[in-house]
Amino acid sequence: MAAPTQVKHEGTQNAEGAQRAHVTEKEARQVAEAARQTEWELPSFAKELYLGRFRPDLIAPHPRPAPDVEARGQAYLEQLERFLRDHVDGRQIERDARIPDDVVRGLAQIGTFGIKIPDEYGGLGLGQVHYNRALMLLGTANASLGALVSAHQSIGVPEPVKQFGNADQKRAFLPRCAAGAISAFLLTEPDVGSDPARLHTTATPTDGGYYLLDGVKLWSTNGVVAELLVVMARVPASEGHRGGITAFVVEADTPGITVERRNAFMGLRGLENGVTRFDQVRVPAANVLGREGIGLKIALTTLNTGRLSIPALCVGTSKWCLKIGREWAHERVQWGRSVGRHAAVAHKIAFMATAAYAQEAVVELASHLADAGRTDIRIEAALAKMFTSELAWQVADELVQVRGGRGYETADSLEARGERAVPVEQVLRDLRINRIFEGSTEIMHLLIAREAVDAHLAVAGDIIDPEVDLAGKARAAAKAGAFYATWLPPLLTGPGQLPTAYPEYGPLATHMRFVERSSRRLARSTFYGMARWQGRLEHQQGFLGRVVDIGAELFATSAVCVRAQMQLQDDPRVGAAAVKLAGAWARQSRLRVERLFDELWTNTDAADEQLAAEVLDGEYTWAEVGVIDASEGTGPWIADASPGPAQVPDVSRRMMPPGA
Repeated sequence: MAAPTQVKHEGTQNAEGAQRAHVTEKEARQVAEAARQTEWELPSFAKELYLGRFRPDLIAPHPRPAPDVEARGQAYLEQLERFLRDHVDGRQIERDARIPDDVVRGLAQIGTFGIKIPDEYGGLGLGQVHYNRALMLLGTANASLGALVSAHQSIGVPEPVKQFGNADQKRAFLPRCAAGAISAFLLTEPDVGSDPARLHTTATPTDGGYYLLDGVKLWSTNGVVAELLVVMARVPASEGHRGGITAFVVEADTPGITVERRNAFMGLRGLENGVTRFDQVRVPAANVLGREGIGLKIALTTLNTGRLSIPALCVGTSKWCLKIGREWAHERVQWGRSVGRHAAVAHKIAFMATAAYAQEAVVELASHLADAGRTDIRIEAALAKMFTSELAWQVADELVQVRGGRGYETADSLEARGERAVPVEQVLRDLRINRIFEGSTEIMHLLIAREAVDAHLAVAGDIIDPEVDLAGKARAAAKAGAFYATWLPPLLTGPGQLPTAYPEYGPLATHMRFVERSSRRLARSTFYGMARWQGRLEHQQGFLGRVVDIGAELFATSAVCVRAQMQLQDDPRVGAAAVKLAGAWARQSRLRVERLFDELWTNTDAADEQLAAEVLDGEYTWAEVGVIDASEGTGPWIADASPGPAQVPDVSRRMMPPGA
């Protein structure tokens, strides 16, 4: 039966592939919208913030883990730190472009691959807080090591199986993952990134209780060394099959799977990231996660907490940059003073200190909220990913500047001429991908903006939908009128205008009042934007991006104030310094917020978009004359990913061979 099935499937797939190549904007939007988690069963601090309702009660007092969890988590972190210091040579990983297998085996032995897996399945049973702190240690030992563990446990097999797997799937896969069976998540394709409507990989049901997977996946982090895969593929609709994008757990050694190459990048040189081909790969129906058609929902839900791993890695890097910047700026003397005492460098050191503290405050708060489970953190996690990846990049870039020529020199070169081997240029290279991984900053802007205007679309969406008839628009207008009659008036005044509000925050109360006032102002601005552009609002990406960025700044200021207050209660000496650091962040942030508010309405967006259209139409090719493009003729912009057997040898390998 295999041969006829294959012939039929290939013909169908080619036809479907041609159709998906011409997916309209509307169809793509419908697919993305259908995958959204639309219900809000729990409150969300960030959601309320964008609606103009400042709710510090949702984040304060700062949540804490249970004492026994904190004790177990701290004991594990101390064990992990000892292992990393004794057994990991980050520069060797950089030189060899490979994490040694014995390091992976050692990490497996101390439970690193099962930090968040429940102990009943052989994991450590810890939460997001201690997992993120572990990633900070791993990432600063070597960024590729952090990426390996993060890709395995944040978006690989453990998290979706833990959340969506049935009892049999949990028993089958979670103990293996906890023991060190490395996993990977495969969604992206050569011509499909953040637009899943065009997904090409198919999973065709057979009469024997299997699916046949065909397609090519790109940038499969851990895919070269993974033992288990989560694969997103499109199931054709047919009798008995609802179809749609579906999540499968796939054994990486299944016949028909070929890792065609390992990709190389500007940073993360130890990353085992590859191109994976599926050719008539038989996957048991029992390996479907959830049910057919909810694969994107599974991916997005997994990312609600999975997105916190990159922020944790960014925090670790920023704290390391602050340490190096402080030590160097104190040691290096120019014109009779340490360079850090000169104002030009002092400004950079101050920024690095506040940025590192703000990132940690955001990640710690979001992680504690995730573990507590009393609020919905989908927006907080997305904000944390976007905020920390952008800020950490700025911190690392400033460190290069503070270090001067030494910031551009490799660690090996520094050591060879007798100086401390500080890998600043490597950190900059390793860090850059975080603004792209798991949703680029631009995609995160759109994702968060969609959630920020969700309440408005829920009540007024039909008014601006051109496909809704007049009767529907009339009903929507009545519904919107009732909503805005109660929502708008409270946005005009609030506790942020009272000089005595939030007294429990002491000197930070003024910043909490600013957040409250700005939250209401942000909500009003969003409403004005909807009134002005109506159905065209989704195309005002500059406006929406600034709305999101304002919310991110306000979230960060709230987080630093709540964190500083907690630290003041725990240790008055550290807490007093934390209050000063939080205040410095809030003052810097306030200036950025005011600028962003101004730029909501005063900007060059329309002119820039028109200019970009003209550039794309070739009207300014004369401005490109006088350069040499050595890439011309080396290949197409996007590689061919037609289904079929592999034409190159398999390059996969196992870091944890059976019985290791």
